[in-house]
Amino acid sequence: MSEPVILISHPILAGLRPVFAGAGLKTALAWELSDADSAEVHAIVHAGEFKLTPEQLSALPKLGLIACVSVGYDGVDVAWCRARGIEVSHANGLNAEDVADHAIGLMLAAWRNIPKGDATVRGGLWRHEDRMAPQPSLNGRKLGIVGLGNIGLGVARRAESMRLKVSWWGPRDKPAPWPRAENLLALAKDSDILVVASRAEASNRGLISREIIEAVGSAGLIVNVARGSLIDELELAAALKDGRLWRAALDVFETEPTPGERWADLPNVVLTPHTAGSSTEAVPLMVAQAIDNVQKFLAGEALASPVAPVG
Repeated sequence: MSEPVILISHPILAGLRPVFAGAGLKTALAWELSDADSAEVHAIVHAGEFKLTPEQLSALPKLGLIACVSVGYDGVDVAWCRARGIEVSHANGLNAEDVADHAIGLMLAAWRNIPKGDATVRGGLWRHEDRMAPQPSLNGRKLGIVGLGNIGLGVARRAESMRLKVSWWGPRDKPAPWPRAENLLALAKDSDILVVASRAEASNRGLISREIIEAVGSAGLIVNVARGSLIDELELAAALKDGRLWRAALDVFETEPTPGERWADLPNVVLTPHTAGSSTEAVPLMVAQAIDNVQKFLAGEALASPVAPVG
């Protein structure tokens, strides 16, 4: 009997090949896949933000598992997979605290304009009168969170300890110590800062629309640590440029890597390259969980962290 092949789907994960080999798993790279290996692919190791098409998956006759190393799995059509007996797993909540830390860091950096201060000092442009152009305080500001999952909860707890007034909205209600807004627009209108932490799905692409951006307004800040697809990025950039939105802080983008020219003339946005969840502690745990899911699948056992049904 041929040895099962574990397909590494994207170059971003190529460095994991020795780790999977160390766990006794035979791997192949999707961009170098031979016909012989294609016929024996039993599982795919995947970064969930990248799209897997039905055409790609249908070409793998023995495929039974897509193991996302990431928490998100928006690039995978879970319903399509389940209808064909393909299971999907993900790194459930393993980097949520790190992402929440990063969200707060982005919020502080943008609200207090820390990158500008850093550039001023490094560029030898520090003048004593700069201290007489103060930034607004965070004390008592209203922070709205879109999506109260593991990341949203982490953001809420941190924000509350910083004396921010927390509220939230998500499509599904749940018990929480913070008030849930009637709808997303109401949350945006009532927030000085809007943190996007919602799970990305086909149904919420462009959720943070022009209307929502303008509701946060010319004195407001939008922070995104979820997925770039959740924000209408062209509208966000336009609003930043013409003053309909005060500032933004983004770790995720519609296209990654994002084109630098989109942000080149926007000093009122803080950017990081999708690194919120990539801590030295969380990444090994996420990889280990993906390996565990693959091993359990090959052994016919229940997955360690299957994607939960919606609802």
